[in-house]
Amino acid sequence: MASLIAPQLDAARRLVVKVGSALLVGPDGLRGEWLRALCDDVAKWRAMGCDVVLVSSGSIALGRRVLGLTDGPLPLEQAQAAAAVGQIRLARAYEQALAPHGVTTAQVLLTLEDSADRRRYLNSRATMQTLLSLGVVPIVNENDTVATDEIRFGDNDRLAAQIAVTCGADQLLLLSDVDGLYTSNPKTDPDARHLPVIDTITPQIEAMGGDPVSGLSKGGMKTKVMAARTAVAGGCAMAIAEGSVLRPLSAVADGARCSWFLAEADPQIARKRWIAAMKSKGALIVDQGAADALARGKSLLPAGIIAIEGAFGRGDPVQITGPAGQHLAIGLTRYTALEAAQIAGHQSAEIEAILGYSGRAALVHRDDMAV
Repeated sequence: MASLIAPQLDAARRLVVKVGSALLVGPDGLRGEWLRALCDDVAKWRAMGCDVVLVSSGSIALGRRVLGLTDGPLPLEQAQAAAAVGQIRLARAYEQALAPHGVTTAQVLLTLEDSADRRRYLNSRATMQTLLSLGVVPIVNENDTVATDEIRFGDNDRLAAQIAVTCGADQLLLLSDVDGLYTSNPKTDPDARHLPVIDTITPQIEAMGGDPVSGLSKGGMKTKVMAARTAVAGGCAMAIAEGSVLRPLSAVADGARCSWFLAEADPQIARKRWIAAMKSKGALIVDQGAADALARGKSLLPAGIIAIEGAFGRGDPVQITGPAGQHLAIGLTRYTALEAAQIAGHQSAEIEAILGYSGRAALVHRDDMAV
């Protein structure tokens, strides 16, 4: 595995960085110097043409100090109260640290339901894509103020991996208090070997993930390996790196020790495979003009629809069929079957007048389609 070539962080086109609570919040509160140095790196990567998304823990850790709550596990209602107080402070801290670089930030709060429900997933993806296209750095966190155990990611390692897949990132960096994956716990085993590059997540690799948890963080190495499995399957390479140094992104780019999990495919290819494997819940029959447009890599607009089959909801997979009955593609629809029938054959500019609200221009976007 050591002979494999690790990705270069400074070559990332879209980078998701996960920041752990223990890095961001210390005994005296927010580690302002470290945060400013991290944001210096974020601005540097953006200047190189890289989109950056930050998945940041820390809201509960910040809020509990403001509220005077004791360390250790909190009852759900106290944790949610701490998150409500801490989220606004966390967002403000990032805003203030990135503002001198001329970088606009946005707060994005998600729960597991937002990725499990296909309609919410598509909405989240569209929002993230729009923010990034406008040059914004999204600050993502789990919505601890409303999330209960059954709808939680449970840790921001796995949330970061899901965000990386959702927004089509090619690299994910987990900043932690460890510098990567070892064959065993290096704190207790002097023979433990560091693994710089992992090309396949085998049962043996999964078994190497222990569960050391620091006082403020929730995720151990096991959650990081689980996150890696999600990321690489979605076409995103993932690194685990020790993040307490100032300018941690620059440190990794300059060769600091870390562990890279290699992606199984390009993010777009991986997404297309995921969509292609879905079972369609209906069909959209299109005219020859739309069929030709799809062949050129275009999105499917309502004007090209000549018939609707089946009952489907927003976000459901639908088959796209040509005028002669030939299979053209499968994609995730942005409208229900009823809505699609109403706007079929009409120009996108007419959608609001027909449906009574402003919808998306494409019925199936090319990013949500496997041709």
